[in-house]
Amino acid sequence: MPAAARPQLDDLFAALADPTRRAILDRLLTRGELNVGEVAEPFAISTPAITRHLQVLEAAGLIERRIERQWRFVRLRADALAPMESWLSRHRQHWSAALDRLEALAAAQTPKRRKS
Repeated sequence: MPAAARPQLDDLFAALADPTRRAILDRLLTRGELNVGEVAEPFAISTPAITRHLQVLEAAGLIERRIERQWRFVRLRADALAPMESWLSRHRQHWSAALDRLEALAAAQTPKRRKS
């Protein structure tokens, strides 16, 4: 993985580590673009706390904001998880190949049973 991609990946994992932020992303996924008040609606935390969570999500590149008059809207970025998907894909391929080799080795070392 290129060194430049590591901080972005670290930011993504750090942002997703918090259950409130994951819930915010789920809400945006199901409801689409929302204003900050609508994002905060189901949470039992203050609006400034929601704003801090949104700042972390925005810094990680998971959401984008827009301002329309007095309203602040947020929405998911379509390509936000691409670095994480790439990282997971490489690891999935590695472990799949390693487990296939292990399975082949175990099969080669297992004695064949004779038919009775």
